[in-house]
Amino acid sequence: MAEKKQKKQHEKKLFAVIRLRGNVNVNQNIEKTMVMLRLNKKNRCSLIHSTKSNMGMIKKIQDFCTFGEIDNETLQLLIEKRGKIRGGKPLTSEILKTHYKLSFKELSDSLFSLNKKLSDFEIIKPFFKLHPPIGGFERAGIKKPFSIGGALGYRGSEINKLLRKMI
Repeated sequence: MAEKKQKKQHEKKLFAVIRLRGNVNVNQNIEKTMVMLRLNKKNRCSLIHSTKSNMGMIKKIQDFCTFGEIDNETLQLLIEKRGKIRGGKPLTSEILKTHYKLSFKELSDSLFSLNKKLSDFEIIKPFFKLHPPIGGFERAGIKKPFSIGGALGYRGSEINKLLRKMI
C-alpha cells in the first residue's frame, strides 16, 4: 500500500482543464477557484501540474469543467494555434525566438516535462481561448459526468480528442 502511495506522489503529470459551463448560478467559492485557475469564461483551457493543491481545486470545480492528461503533440498544437501574447496578438515562432530562443517544439517539451510553467514565460498568456467543439460533444450534454455519458469531469487521455476538436 505504501509503495503505491509513494509512486502516486512522485508521478506528476500535466493536466489540461477546460471550462464547459458558464457563470449563471455558480457558487462564489467555486467561481473564485476557477478564477485562480484562469478559467474565467466558457471554453477556456488552462495547463496545470498535478500537485496536491491543484488536484484539490480541480476536484472542487469538476461539475463545471472537464480535465485530463494532455499529450505532447496536442500541447504543441495548442500552443501553435491558440497561443497568445499579452495584448491579444497571436504567438509566433519569431516572438518565441527573439524573447526566449525557443521553438514551439522546445516550449512544449519543457512544459510537458514539467520543468517550466506557462506563467514562467512573461509575455505568453497562461490560458487558451478555444472554440466550441466541432460537431458538438457527441455525448449526452454538458450537465452530466463523462463516466455516465456526459462531458464533465475526468476524461483521462480523451481530453486530447476534445482539444483537437476545439482548436
